[in-house]
Amino acid sequence: MSALFTPFKLKDVELRNRIAVPPMCQYSAVDGLTNAWHQTHYGSIARGGAGLVIVEATAVSPEGRITPGCTGLWNDAQAEGMARIAASIKAAGSVPGIQIAHAGRKASANRPWEGDDHLAAGDPRGWDTLSPSALAFGANLPKVPKAMTLDDIARVKADFVAAARRARDAGFEWLELHFAHGYLAQSFFSIHANQRDDQYGGDLAGRSRFLLETLDAVREVWPENLPLTARFGVIEYDGRDDETLAESIELTQAFRRGGLDMLSVSVGFSTPAARIPWGPAFLAPIAQRVRREAGLPVSSAWGIDSPAICERTVADGQLDLVMVGRAHLADPHWPYHAALNLKAQRPSWVLPAPYAHWLERYAVAQ
Repeated sequence: MSALFTPFKLKDVELRNRIAVPPMCQYSAVDGLTNAWHQTHYGSIARGGAGLVIVEATAVSPEGRITPGCTGLWNDAQAEGMARIAASIKAAGSVPGIQIAHAGRKASANRPWEGDDHLAAGDPRGWDTLSPSALAFGANLPKVPKAMTLDDIARVKADFVAAARRARDAGFEWLELHFAHGYLAQSFFSIHANQRDDQYGGDLAGRSRFLLETLDAVREVWPENLPLTARFGVIEYDGRDDETLAESIELTQAFRRGGLDMLSVSVGFSTPAARIPWGPAFLAPIAQRVRREAGLPVSSAWGIDSPAICERTVADGQLDLVMVGRAHLADPHWPYHAALNLKAQRPSWVLPAPYAHWLERYAVAQ
């Protein structure tokens, strides 16, 4: 049996394999509400055989959306739609997960195919953005955010708690906190975005405070027997990588002590000046170091899309789970085809008879 197709258990949740679909924004919601697109999309991917399907970055408040087309979980109507999605993922044999997020200074943006930049001043679809300090990201995102007050910080933490509670009640069994990609939580940690001189800025302890307090608050409402995870940018590729990675590992150790169960290792994306060494599984060795030094299971995405790479990173102990993103968009049955490619034993899941019949005939024809 290949390593990729062995089960993985975390808390009381067992995945049928080591393949996860990471959060990928669909930018197709209206007022944060999911619709038939989302229902069909997530159900189809789950039927393809992944062990875990994590629903896209879902905003904890209206101003936390990346774009006007992003999903939300700040009201009960949104939770009702998410409950249907969670049920469809579970019915297909995958574990339903969701990522809750606040986009911070990168919010109020156009969808990627419409410019991927901040909405123009005066655009009625836009809104004021928030960040630890009044510093713009720059490049295509020039809007200067409002520096958050202590009341703002308390409100956003409460928004994360409320969204986590709704995710729990909607039937999700895996929660991921979005602490990466230059969004709000990452901005508190990053020296590129945080120049505060109060308890939420300055040294590592100050810059870590918002993330740790948010984790602690969410942990109080999330079931103890279900995985509580985070996606976090441990490195920026900004010329100070050793220092950033050392600080990130120290924070990840604090995450573990605070009740985090797994870390999805990513890039900070806090500065447009970063020079990222894109390539196949380029974060896997870094994830392995985090796994070893922080004592947490890890996953990662970015350049992890071929069966051979996925098998190697799991078999070598670099990753506990592989986050296979865009390859799933191109082929919702990627896990099935990966099993054929790796000549794995018959996968442990059972596809509906029509799917199995035609996929097997396709495989023979190839």
